[in-house]
Amino acid sequence: MLAGLGLLLIRLVIGLSFVGHGSQKLFGSFGGHGIEGTGGFFESIGIKPGKTMALMAGLSELVGGLLFALGFLTPLGALAIIVTMLIAIVKVHGANGFWVTQNGYEFNLVLIVVALGVALIGAGQYSLDALFF
Repeated sequence: MLAGLGLLLIRLVIGLSFVGHGSQKLFGSFGGHGIEGTGGFFESIGIKPGKTMALMAGLSELVGGLLFALGFLTPLGALAIIVTMLIAIVKVHGANGFWVTQNGYEFNLVLIVVALGVALIGAGQYSLDALFF
């Protein structure tokens, strides 16, 4: 029972955080820059076409985060989170080293490991996966 609650807390915090980040990219919510601003940033770091890739990144974060939070098709949601974070490491944070204080990839790696860990363990008893599968 406690393991199920722990997994629920992890899924909700990580998943809903990704929903928020996706909303920033897609809609400009929560102080985000929307597709236009995110697309411009992506172009500036060599991710082209910027707007298309901003749309894809935003959808990946929004849908992946929602799946992860709900514990529905959890490995698919985790994969969306992992791929998004790997791209962030390669294109933005990797060159800055490990530590987040230097804009490094430390936090991205933590998110990857959490998503992978939950995908391997399973979403837990308080998930839609447990209800349907």
